[in-house]
Amino acid sequence: MRQVFVIGCVILSVLTLAASAQRGSGAPVAALADDFKACSTNVVGQEYPQVNSKRQVRFRISAPQATSIRVLGTNLIKGEDGVFTGITPPQDPGFHYYQLTIDGVTVADPSSESFFGAGNVRSGIEIPEEGVEFYENKDVPHGEIRSHWYKARSNGENRLAYVYTPPGYDRDTTKRFPVLYLQHGMGEDRRAWPNQGRTNFILDNLIAEGKARPMIIVMEDGGITPGMNGARGGGGRGGPGAANASMPFTSQIINDVLPEIDAHYRTVADRDHRAMAGLSLGGTQTYQVTQANMDKFAYVGIFSAPFGFPGTGTGYNGLLARPEAFDKQFKVFFISMGSKEAAGTGRQPAEQMKAAGIKHITYFEAPGTAHEFQTWRKSLHEFAPLLFTE
Repeated sequence: MRQVFVIGCVILSVLTLAASAQRGSGAPVAALADDFKACSTNVVGQEYPQVNSKRQVRFRISAPQATSIRVLGTNLIKGEDGVFTGITPPQDPGFHYYQLTIDGVTVADPSSESFFGAGNVRSGIEIPEEGVEFYENKDVPHGEIRSHWYKARSNGENRLAYVYTPPGYDRDTTKRFPVLYLQHGMGEDRRAWPNQGRTNFILDNLIAEGKARPMIIVMEDGGITPGMNGARGGGGRGGPGAANASMPFTSQIINDVLPEIDAHYRTVADRDHRAMAGLSLGGTQTYQVTQANMDKFAYVGIFSAPFGFPGTGTGYNGLLARPEAFDKQFKVFFISMGSKEAAGTGRQPAEQMKAAGIKHITYFEAPGTAHEFQTWRKSLHEFAPLLFTE
């Protein structure tokens, strides 16, 4: 069964929220610009929270029985009418999870849309980045995000994938398309890229500008949310054990997901028209899947993977030590990270591959961003134009 999936607003990683909280002193903050507007992530009809051009957020919350409210590192002030108000310091551009701490109890903001990340559902807020519009909903032809339910061949499990089909997919039923398999990160699921990442708008805009080839994008659940609590693999949040917990997905994507997509969508079902990419632990999964199945993928994208690089000595069945053979096997090997991240998430592996003589390696570093969707949106924006150009 397929349905059109309605895209919501987007959010940022917990890491950026923690950094924002550390900056907050709790003292009242003055507005640096009086041009506040309702956040795009608000529930329809809600005026607050608001954001201004200086990236400050203003909250107004009615809670007459409460004695304290803290949000985004800021203590709100209670008025005589029982309404708490306050303005935060400037926030980093992009997406932020947030919650309200009311008298010591952490709850979601009923004025915000809800998003799944960090292993649970939270409120979310988007802080616009000046001059950055490549992920906005523009007046261009749009593709669709489709809900695709299917029964896995390997274990009979009922599964759901979100599938982006490019503009005009249903008009010309003779045309076939290459496929990008795009994975989420730790504590997320298949919803992350459509909601947090705005996959469809990024591709719609690139395709309309003639910068990317129309393609199908498949977003499946990598099964790595339980590791948030150390439930599988013993690695807790993002440790090596969590990476091992993701390994069953290697067989699932090859034995279940690829055959299902090739059977129900007009794909070009060969390795030269197939790519895989992932963010954070999804990048580690991408290392695992593509290394074990070099006959299935010609394009690889690793976005901020803090571990999983197999090393140039033996990685990819020894091909990383044979640069000419590696370049024949992979048309593009893309590695990215945010400039605020540790070098091991991207820069170091890319430098090692370049030093080994590999030419088909592309490295991208997003300026001023951390381990967050603002990094990964920009990574997809850079990666997609490199795909399926031959």
